[in-house]
Amino acid sequence: MHNASTSSVPADFRLDSYFYELPEENIAQQPADKRDGSRLLVLDRKDDTISLRHFTDIVDALPENALLVANNSKVIPARMFGTKPTGGKIEFLLLTPLPLITPEEKNGWQEARVEGLLRASKPPRQGAEITILDDLRVILQERGEFGKWIVTLRWRGRLVDLVRSTGHLPLPPYIHRPDTEEDAERYQTVYANEEKAGSVAAPTAGLHFTSEIKKRLAEKNFSWAEVTLYVGYGTFSPVRCPDIRDHAMHHEYIEVPEATVIAIKKAKAEGRPVVAVGTTSARTLEGMFAQCKNIEPFVGETDIFIYPGYEFRVVDALLTNFHLPESSLIIMVSALAGRERILDAYSTALRNGFRFFSYGDSMLIR
Repeated sequence: MHNASTSSVPADFRLDSYFYELPEENIAQQPADKRDGSRLLVLDRKDDTISLRHFTDIVDALPENALLVANNSKVIPARMFGTKPTGGKIEFLLLTPLPLITPEEKNGWQEARVEGLLRASKPPRQGAEITILDDLRVILQERGEFGKWIVTLRWRGRLVDLVRSTGHLPLPPYIHRPDTEEDAERYQTVYANEEKAGSVAAPTAGLHFTSEIKKRLAEKNFSWAEVTLYVGYGTFSPVRCPDIRDHAMHHEYIEVPEATVIAIKKAKAEGRPVVAVGTTSARTLEGMFAQCKNIEPFVGETDIFIYPGYEFRVVDALLTNFHLPESSLIIMVSALAGRERILDAYSTALRNGFRFFSYGDSMLIR
């Protein structure tokens, strides 16, 4: 452990150095009228300049001939409501990505141990069985911290169909409204892959893309490749250590397919920049490098924590949204662009009425 009580901790490692005042009205509660209708702040590290544009300018704002790498995971309606044996209501948020659930068959039911978050007026008891649907049950096994539980999921039929028939999109905790039919479309990227359904939060930097913008990128010689990171609820977990170097990062499951590795190696060989679309793509690429010590196909978990002093091995530029104060995500973007520069960009965005977080405006660090 580092001694965080002393003032000798360098500012870049102090959690309170990543705090900024965020007025409630700057937190986007709804998506922009159109997907690409958001604004774009461009932070140019070479010229040390900030320019304010619109997302439709992305084709001109990106470094020329860049390779864009996006996270193709799909959000599932993982928030479900059930009944306790006493008749009390309970909310269950499935945290384990569907593709990682490996069931066993028992007496005509499928069963698997998974992780979830539970919310109820009275805390449920270990061993209690929650009924979500006739064919979908949750049996409580081990209570963790911050509302987390290990549970046994029991179901009959296809799990993805059951979840889809009853679940709600788990909008982030700072969006203070129920999910709507519009969210089912807008809290999902246009390139989300049905086979990669399993995230409980959207890779939000990708929400601004339309098929039209993707087409314009292709016409201008930009390449496109995809990775998968199943975004877990840990993405909203605050960093609690006064010295950020003591923070234990959550694990997330990532996939870097061979086609993407080939595209990255080709871009690197030709001196073309690799632009991560979102912090989840950046985390996947850098996590892959940390595991393989090279650019190689990878499937598995990463718990990489990127903070100032980190040297990026794969990512040259980043398209991202604006992140929570003192979060691991604002710390990650500070590792790429410099903490003071990021805070300056955030303050410029706030002065100019930019909208923050998942449904907010975007930022290109180039």
